[in-house]
Amino acid sequence: MAMTEQLDHLHRLVDHLAWADERVLASLRAARNAAPAAFTLYAHVLGAEHTWLSRISGQAPRVAVWPELSLDECEELARQNVDGLRSAVEGLTPDDRTRPIVYRNTAGVEFTTALEDILLHVATHGSYHRGQVAALLRSGGDEPSPTDYIVWARTAGAPARPLT
Repeated sequence: MAMTEQLDHLHRLVDHLAWADERVLASLRAARNAAPAAFTLYAHVLGAEHTWLSRISGQAPRVAVWPELSLDECEELARQNVDGLRSAVEGLTPDDRTRPIVYRNTAGVEFTTALEDILLHVATHGSYHRGQVAALLRSGGDEPSPTDYIVWARTAGAPARPLT
């Protein structure tokens, strides 16, 4: 994969993340019988995104990994996270993708991970938990909006790419 394609892929993942987080928020707002765990998991997705952004920038996180947030607070944090992720990806050069990020996890253990791997983790971590939120909403009789990447690629105005 050419370098510009790799950077484009990261842009697309962030665009999907933004779209998917908005859809989960809308599903939670519309839910009639949502289990409390659904709100907890969504807040965790956003808290984790924030924590990873803080690690990338070398700053202490302002929000816990498992925060207690209202839906309005979730909406604001989601917007801040997307702005931060877009800024992180917009400024990337080909060499930045492999830039090592040194951080401590929530247990205090130090790790060093390439920036690109962190960005991929943020995208996949959110997908995992958004699926859990959807299952919890369904179990309460609500119908969550789909957040799969392929649904975004087909319907959300994702730029078409030529097939090779």
